[in-house]
Parts: sequence; structure tokens; C-alpha cells
Amino acid sequence: MKSTSSLERRDRAMRRIRAFFHERGYLEVETPIRLATPCMELHIDAEPSGDHFLRTSPEIFHKQLLAAGHDRIFEIGKCFRHGERGKLHHPEYTMLEWYQTHADYMDVLAETKAMIAAVWEDAPADWKPLTVSGAFLEYAGWDPAGNYDEDRFDIDLVEKVEPAIKALGGAVVLKDYPIEAAALSRRKPGNPLIAERWELYIEGIELANAYSELTDPVEQRARFLECAEQRKAMGKAVYPIDEAFLAALGNMPPSGGVALGIDRLLMLMAGADSLDAVLPFR
Repeated sequence: MKSTSSLERRDRAMRRIRAFFHERGYLEVETPIRLATPCMELHIDAEPSGDHFLRTSPEIFHKQLLAAGHDRIFEIGKCFRHGERGKLHHPEYTMLEWYQTHADYMDVLAETKAMIAAVWEDAPADWKPLTVSGAFLEYAGWDPAGNYDEDRFDIDLVEKVEPAIKALGGAVVLKDYPIEAAALSRRKPGNPLIAERWELYIEGIELANAYSELTDPVEQRARFLECAEQRKAMGKAVYPIDEAFLAALGNMPPSGGVALGIDRLLMLMAGADSLDAVLPFR
């Protein structure tokens, strides 16, 4: 077990997070942890649990709640990813996820900045925006929008772009991803090659991921089917398509959503370089 100070820091952060969202009219929700059909994403593998799976995110349930008429919701809860362990990864972790209707990815970016400032007194005040196209042109020498190569993109992101982001220091928002790298995000109006997605890095650590949410069930089904083919080719498990989720998308208003890793936030607040410093049990 970790020291009491680590537990106290977690408790203070949780109280401040809940206060922030409650003051803004959000409803705190609880959604299933064990489910039959995990959300299908190319590089995220769900942890088996008997004939079900442990959730990698509450996203599919949150969107059904938005479709049912809830305007602002948030959840703090455990999520799981199979085979992920390291200084910045753990197979069981605490996720904060929230959604707001009639908002887009830039609206929820402003709210993310306000929330982090409310929780963390020493949070960076200056948030630097970078587009994916601009960052890749400057640091990797090519633009992946319209020229997407998954392997090249992933390698250059890790080996060239993310080190450059870390060198910038503070908070950096990497936004406007190639549509191929944002399976659940809507296309940017006027530029179908770009998805309205951003990721937040603080001191080079990827902390949060956000979308303007895709609400077209036909396009979402096509993306899932394409992902299923890619997972099959990679030798990965192919999950069933969640029909209840797709049915709900047709009734979901335009929305923005964010997923933020609580454990990584606490690690940054503590000035630590590993999740082990803030996890009470390993």
C-alpha cells in the first residue's frame, strides 16, 4: 500500500472533480463495468470476464443516456485494458468521462482547462494548440491527412511528434486528427479528411482524449466493420457490434465528450514519473 498522503491527494482531487461538475449542472451516473459487447477500437483490447468483457470505457452507455435526453453527464469509474502495463499504463485504471450535448470538441476543451485548474492549483496556465497536420509536417516531414499510413503515423507519433511535444513543456493540445485515427469522432465541416478530435498532453504525458461525437449510425457501422476487418487481419479478437449503441446514435444530439485518466492526473500533480507512485495497490 502507498502512503496516506497519496490517498489523501486522491480524495481531495475526487471531491474537487465532483464539485466542479455538480456546480455546472452535470448528473453523475454509473454504467455497467461488465458487458457483452465492448466498443471496437483497433488497438484497444478488452479484458475477458467469463462470457463477457470488462469495459475499456463507459462511452457506449453514456451516448445511450444522451440519446435518452440527458444533457450533461459524468462518471468516475474503473476501466480495464488487456495486456497494458508500464510506467504510464495499468490494466485497471480510473477514468473520468463526461459528455455535454449541443457542444463540440472545442467547447469541451475550454471546460477541460477549467476543470483541471479547479483540481490542480499548479496546473499549466498556457495551453499550446497544435494541429496534427502542422505537427507532423514540422517534426516528421509529412502530412497524414489524405496520405494516411497507419504504421508510419504510429511510429512517427511516438518517435518524433510526442518527443517534440514533451520538449515544448507545459500543456499541449494536439487536435484535428486524420479521420482514420478517430473512429468515434465526426468529420470536420468542410474538410472530410479531418476528424474533430484532440488529445491533451501535459509535460509530454497524454492525459485526455476528446471528440465532437459521431452521431451517424450508418457511418459508425461502416467504421466498426472496417475496424473488425483490420483486427481480424492483425490476429486480434473481433467483438460483436453493439446494436443498441448504434440505434441510440440516431437519437443523439450533437455532443462533445472527454475521457481523462485520473491516475495520470494524480501522477502529474505529485510530480511523479510512474503510476506506481499514486496507485494504492498494484
